[in-house]
Amino acid sequence: MQIRNCYEKNRPVLSFEVFPPKRDADIDTVYRALGRLAGLSPDFISVTYGAGGSGIVNKTCEIASVIKNTHGVEALAHLTCVGSGKERINALVDDLQAQNIHNILAMRGDPPADGSAPPASDYQHACDLIREIKARGGFCIGAACYPEGHIDCEEPAENMRHLLCKQVAGADFLITQLFFDNDLFWRFLEKARAAGVTLPISAGVMPILSRGQIERMIFLCGASLPSAIIKLLHRYEHSPGDLRAAGIEHAVRQMEALATGGADGVHIYTMNQPDIAATAIERLRQ
Repeated sequence: MQIRNCYEKNRPVLSFEVFPPKRDADIDTVYRALGRLAGLSPDFISVTYGAGGSGIVNKTCEIASVIKNTHGVEALAHLTCVGSGKERINALVDDLQAQNIHNILAMRGDPPADGSAPPASDYQHACDLIREIKARGGFCIGAACYPEGHIDCEEPAENMRHLLCKQVAGADFLITQLFFDNDLFWRFLEKARAAGVTLPISAGVMPILSRGQIERMIFLCGASLPSAIIKLLHRYEHSPGDLRAAGIEHAVRQMEALATGGADGVHIYTMNQPDIAATAIERLRQ
């Protein structure tokens, strides 16, 4: 099934995201989590492109295959093109197709974390990758969007131009980067629709599990923290368990408001922890 068909249902699309482990020894932990996540009957589960941007593509394909072919849940495999040539990308897409994976989240990706220049690439932007995969036929293409703008994009108008380019290139749906203030999402959605973006958009939400986690994410993607989150971090600074519980509760309330407010979908960044998804799904389905 192609994920775009999920958005034709008369309800918000509910989806999860998992990531490959950094070490092979941890792969069983991911597989156990997948079993529990699949039991929650999401519309689809996405798998990021390697751990921490390292590009462990074989694990992405392997995990996506387990989601689809073992658990019977639609899988969305992330694919980035930074530093990649067409031959490599075509080989990766061939591998996904051989595993019965027909949904790809196509992104540019981040440069190497060590600050070195990425290898030469045949792709400048995500829309170049989207266009090429779409031309092959047989794939449903998702793309990323950024309620607060991409961290490398200084002008809001440029952010919207890139989004329209993805739509024209053939993207079928969009998933937002994480955000902590729903007002940011609604303002972004209004601007996107006014600019001519008609694709369904799922809102990406990540629960706060620790102060260190949030500090890393803010640095990586540039998401802003509303005062309510700052107060949580301060209140539970010395109580990690209470901070985790309060962070999950904040995220669930955020998801509830998005779902009842008319978002096309809610995409939960599970951090490979099924209890987060279970709590959110139970509340959302009520």
